[in-house]
Amino acid sequence: MEVYYLDHPHQMKQENIPPSVMALGFFDGVHLGHQKVILAAKQEADKRGFKSAVMSFNPHPSVVLGRSVQHIKYITPLDEKIRLIQNLGIDYFFVVRFTEEFANLLPQEYVDQYLINLNVKHVVAGFDYTYGRMGKGTMETLTFHSREKFTFSVIEKLQFCQEKISSTSIRAGIHDGKVEQLPHFLGRFYTTSGKVIHGEKRGRTIGFPTANVDIHDDYLLPPTGVYAVRFTIAKSKETFQGVCNVGYKPTFHKEKADKPSIEVYIFDFDRDIYAEEVTIEWHRRLRSEQRFSGIDELIAQIEKDKASAQNYFEKYRTDTCILS
Repeated sequence: MEVYYLDHPHQMKQENIPPSVMALGFFDGVHLGHQKVILAAKQEADKRGFKSAVMSFNPHPSVVLGRSVQHIKYITPLDEKIRLIQNLGIDYFFVVRFTEEFANLLPQEYVDQYLINLNVKHVVAGFDYTYGRMGKGTMETLTFHSREKFTFSVIEKLQFCQEKISSTSIRAGIHDGKVEQLPHFLGRFYTTSGKVIHGEKRGRTIGFPTANVDIHDDYLLPPTGVYAVRFTIAKSKETFQGVCNVGYKPTFHKEKADKPSIEVYIFDFDRDIYAEEVTIEWHRRLRSEQRFSGIDELIAQIEKDKASAQNYFEKYRTDTCILS
């Protein structure tokens, strides 16, 4: 997949770009609803003999439009989004840098410059997709704005158990620690990536050495607590089961740190992986973080957490609800 990073106004010329079928959206999460849109574009492109393309934006529009004062965190930061879209077999991925100037494009200007002038012959988007200044362009107005230069398909909402599959619902699930529900929306377990760093090395003294992971700052994190996880080392592509503690270690620290630590006790593992890039796959929240009266009580609880996680991985079954 070829990735193009576009600044407004972009300098690409229509005659230098093959005709394409393009999926439009922000696509944070690349969840099952997004996949339905993207794969519909790929199928249409294959049918017509065109290239398949996806267009997204970076950063999130709320950063530029003033609706967020904090650093935005994502279900899938841009690098992860690129990887997932590439895995869907798309030919071209256009990433438009979202700026105030770009946001102020009138709907017709957006269509002229970013669809017609990029040689798009068919557009695929969700029923609620909007474009142009203040989102005034909709899938209903696209007929007029297309100038009869391209056709388009509208993808209706996808639901799980009567709930719309959306980035908003996934964000809520992560925020609430309901990570076991996320595969029904994402089509996979939620993952975060980071680097193994040196920690306090206390775990090894009590028989439970942990990998301290510095999660890349753009990822949304589940709330504090203990989770059953799978742990993958990027370089070797090995995956292990484990228990992850997200929190502030109140048994050992009276004052709360600026951000929680991420520590994974990996089952049946004894290797030095400092500075390795790793991925944590979040499966189930086992309990909330708690303060223990002493080391013996902590060790006993870790043993219980390990048993709970192992039992989960042995007995895990998917839900019976059906996507519609």
